[in-house]
Amino acid sequence: MPFATGSLVRARGREWLVLPESDPAAHLLVLRPLGGSDDEVAGLDTRLEPVEPATFAPPDPARELGNHRALTLLRDAVRLGFRAGAGPFRSLARIAVEPRPYQLVPLLMALRQPTVRLLVADDVGVGKTIEACLIARELLDRGEVLRTAVLCPPHLAEQWQRALQQQFHIDAALVLAGTAARLERRCAPGQSLFERHPHVVVSLDFIKSERRRHEFLRVCPELVIVDEAHTCAAGAGASQRRHDLLRELARDAERHLILVTATPHSGDESQFRSLLTLLDPALAELPQDLSGDAHRRDRERLATYLVQRRRGDLTAYLGAESRFPVRETSERTYLLTPAYRRFVDRALAYCRERVRDTEGSRHRQRIRWWSALALLRSLASSPAAAAATLRNRAASADTDDADEADVVGRRSVLDLEADSAETLDVAPGTATEEGDEHPERRRLLDLAREAEKLAGSDDAKLARAAEVVDELLKAGHSPIVFCRFIPTVAYLAGHLRKRLKDVHVEEITGELPPEEREDRVDGLDQHERRVLVCTDCLSEGINLQDLFDAVVHYDLSWNPTRHEQREGRVDRYGQPNPQVRAVTLYGKDNPVDGIVLDVLLRKHQAIRSQLGISVPVPMDTDAVVDAIFEGLLLRSDASTDQINFDFAEPQRREVELVWERAREREKRSRSVFAQASIDVAEVAAELDAVREAIGAAPDVERFVRTALAGLGAHLTTLPKGQLQVSGLRQLPSGLRDALGAQTDLTAVFQPPAPRGAQVLTRTSPLVEGLAGFVLETALDAARVGDPRFAESARRCAALRTAAVQSRTALYLLRLRFHLVHRGPDGQLHELLAEDTALCGLSNFASAPERLAADDLHALLNAEPSGNIAADLARTNVQRALAPLPNDLFAIVAREHGEALLAAHRRVRKAAGLALRALKVEPHPPDLLALCVYLPPAPT
Repeated sequence: MPFATGSLVRARGREWLVLPESDPAAHLLVLRPLGGSDDEVAGLDTRLEPVEPATFAPPDPARELGNHRALTLLRDAVRLGFRAGAGPFRSLARIAVEPRPYQLVPLLMALRQPTVRLLVADDVGVGKTIEACLIARELLDRGEVLRTAVLCPPHLAEQWQRALQQQFHIDAALVLAGTAARLERRCAPGQSLFERHPHVVVSLDFIKSERRRHEFLRVCPELVIVDEAHTCAAGAGASQRRHDLLRELARDAERHLILVTATPHSGDESQFRSLLTLLDPALAELPQDLSGDAHRRDRERLATYLVQRRRGDLTAYLGAESRFPVRETSERTYLLTPAYRRFVDRALAYCRERVRDTEGSRHRQRIRWWSALALLRSLASSPAAAAATLRNRAASADTDDADEADVVGRRSVLDLEADSAETLDVAPGTATEEGDEHPERRRLLDLAREAEKLAGSDDAKLARAAEVVDELLKAGHSPIVFCRFIPTVAYLAGHLRKRLKDVHVEEITGELPPEEREDRVDGLDQHERRVLVCTDCLSEGINLQDLFDAVVHYDLSWNPTRHEQREGRVDRYGQPNPQVRAVTLYGKDNPVDGIVLDVLLRKHQAIRSQLGISVPVPMDTDAVVDAIFEGLLLRSDASTDQINFDFAEPQRREVELVWERAREREKRSRSVFAQASIDVAEVAAELDAVREAIGAAPDVERFVRTALAGLGAHLTTLPKGQLQVSGLRQLPSGLRDALGAQTDLTAVFQPPAPRGAQVLTRTSPLVEGLAGFVLETALDAARVGDPRFAESARRCAALRTAAVQSRTALYLLRLRFHLVHRGPDGQLHELLAEDTALCGLSNFASAPERLAADDLHALLNAEPSGNIAADLARTNVQRALAPLPNDLFAIVAREHGEALLAAHRRVRKAAGLALRALKVEPHPPDLLALCVYLPPAPT
């Protein structure tokens, strides 16, 4: 006989739920054990194994009598064990994070699109990873996608893999240059690793190669998330190859594509438009100026694909406080020592001479230009970087023409926003001639030896940085010090180790493979006083707020956005310290620092303070560099004592004007990205309802404490909401499997977790295993009578309380619903949903009256006032199990189904989805438990 989705059946000696994946025509039933997890799902061929309808037996007061605590424990176990939530947000029952209300906006935008195409560009540190993963989990749980891929820079791959697994329970394979061969060896002949693994995290640099790209395009998953999407804008070199890959992926009109970046607009309008065209090619036709009533429809059109919000707008979103730290910024200065000043003057004289040299072709002139800029960058960084640059051969020297020299020079010298910082920390080169005996080469080596002699006491920058780091440590901060070049990191870290006693100083650069960087960062958790010295290989994507709360800019970036990315590593949601520090270090008489600070960084910071968002450099990078260094290299008089930081006044006015235009453009654009069409206020109520149905952090904490104590574990409450649990190995064997090798643990129930503690959520293995064990114990007749589980959950109880004036029964029901809805793709989707419900009757033995909803929850929290003899308790429970008036449980199931349908309609309406073909069909409810409340005994 056919069984409908959600039906209760009996097979193989136990009860099961019928899942939507069943296919009656093929005699296939896909079943999940009653009270079991998704790991226990099984498929049965009804022609080979007997399957019969099952009913859920009511509680037996003769052997299942417990107390009020045992009943509450059972309710919590059922709620926390749900993975097929009945609410309109299916994913919330399966994830280990509690999304903030503002993080629902991208999800609602996705749900209204037949094919999801989004650019999620929220401010640094507000949780874009959670927003993207939430969409992926929701689409998976709705059955609208089966496979997913995350494309990201290689150094972020493991972080994405952890987020998917630990927070969203999506097991993704890591596809990197070092893992692909191993994954492919496990594939069947002719099978792609992307076919074998439904969920993957893939290195963008690995997959953009010609061979890998075609394989990926052939078997690419239905949903693709692209992190640091600004590195995939149309441009030159690697950026263009990444863009070509995404453009080919986007040609499949049914492929879901989510682009994630905090910096979608690099200041180059064409690059920004190239990202938008990945979402919809027609967006290329939008006018550059979208302000005014005439462009209202254009703004609305763009807003369907793009969400970009300032962090300040989200702090108290819909009344829900989201704790972001306060960023305190400051500048610290130093003066060059006489020896270092003499070296800078010699180096500048050399650079001026090389740039003013008009001999040779334009190609040779461009090589000399980039070599001079490379030396300027390195001498402002450290003697170690300057010496390495003077000894290294200029990368642009090995090019064939001027255009190629510009491409190579930009990548080695500038801080290009279109490229990842992953490989930009190698010291550039200055030498353009072969052979150490060449006069030009000997001159550079002489300068290199002079630079090496400046290390230590003649380096005022080094001494000032050590003072700043020491000051931060004494104030209780853990700082990250960002440098531009690998030699500078080693130089600075070595000095700090000598100077700072009892402080662990770690160094990380792009020379290390991503996995070793992760290991070094994780290892810092073992040190109370710690300093991290690194290059910008850690400035993007890596979340360091758990370990650090201060940033020192040892080297100024020539791209202000990079400073924002650096500070965003610690200044983000979840930072436990309410205040973070950002210190910018520069030389008051260092000509390179002075120009960059004055023209780029301070203007950028002023606009950020006004608007609350970062505005990228609003002009072509080459034009900025040419403008700000023309005065230094071509106009300044080398014989003057005071180096003039200014460049020509007309150039300054032009740069100021472009910055001002950018500020006004970003100010107007706020209306474009406001997402006024998303009615999140109404949806927030549904979010609260889901949390009530499946349990939130306080419910998890109550359940864990009660259940573990009842099973014999030893609990100790520590400061800051921490719970120490020992004796885990003494727990029943069926539960120990969920704990792995742990013998004890320190837990918290709200992030962030202090050092050495773990956050327990409803989907943590311990909580999930504990909920399943408690429920199974309560339903297993053999375990109910086992004295080892005397303090575990029970299905019925009776007590006296002043909260009632007549005999009252409270019933806990488990509800199952068959949901049918039409997705954005136009197809019908079937889902199984589960929920719990309370209902109650006063005067149940004589003139029963149904209790109001408010009375139910108050009764659940009623305090017992006296004991009841076991015989009296059993008698009252038996009476409460007598036939109920007007089939009360079926009425409750129907009412919850109607409320559930209304909730789904509200969310679909808020998301702009069609309401037709939406059905919620209740199944007969199960009576899980009941409690009888008697008035206090007469005195």
